[in-house]
Amino acid sequence: MDIRTALLQGQQLLEKAGIAVPRLTAEVLLAHAVGHDRAWLVAHSDEELREVWWIHYGRYLHQRLQGQPTQQITGVQEFYSRDFRVTKDVLIPRPETEHVIEAALKLGARNIVDIGTGSGAIAITLALETGARVVGTDISAAALSVAAANGHRLGAAVQWMACDLASALKSGGFDLVVSNPPYVPARDKTTLQREVRDYEPEVALYGGDDGLEIYRRLIPEAERLLAPGGWLVMEIGYALGDAVSDMLVAWKEVEIRTDLAGLPRVILARRR
Repeated sequence: MDIRTALLQGQQLLEKAGIAVPRLTAEVLLAHAVGHDRAWLVAHSDEELREVWWIHYGRYLHQRLQGQPTQQITGVQEFYSRDFRVTKDVLIPRPETEHVIEAALKLGARNIVDIGTGSGAIAITLALETGARVVGTDISAAALSVAAANGHRLGAAVQWMACDLASALKSGGFDLVVSNPPYVPARDKTTLQREVRDYEPEVALYGGDDGLEIYRRLIPEAERLLAPGGWLVMEIGYALGDAVSDMLVAWKEVEIRTDLAGLPRVILARRR
């Protein structure tokens, strides 16, 4: 069997199972199996598939058909033009979270803490883009291990700390707190795609029954950490903008920004 035929068969299997973007998924999985990029597949479409490639490709297709996200199978997700390692212990970075980066970069912060860092995507990106001092915290030691490995591979000098929110950090001293906290209402669990519900860590997904549990704790924690005039930038669920804004009445310059789909995605607020 040549590469062209293998891609076609993989595409048909994925399409029949209702997997999104079946052709692209087949290409990504086969490229991972052969150890080359997708452009190589195109250039070598007539090449015969080696047995070891077929074994790996078959396993990856089976995993995807069972619902495992492609990013977990390949172990990689691109974020802000960099490749981040991902595992079952971290939330897969989403393109929407890049809006947090865009908002944060305009603030000129020099001392930053990323609360609930997960894969380290936000913390590492801000460290590399700004040269600022950055601390990344997470309650999950397994997630911090992934973040630290990403930071080392990408050359980002981030300090990693295992703690609940930012409980290990002293008050004051930061001019920016960023976070993509868990905000999916637990009552909505059954409505999630199986790729999310069954394969991504619950601690990084669910924010209590109404999705607001972590915000209620995070906002006072940010106020404790920030110097006067410092900024808080958080990702929000599309239906949570008003509720989170109400928690920031004691702050100033509160602003909600939308994503490319026009949905509320990021909230900014400045400490008085």
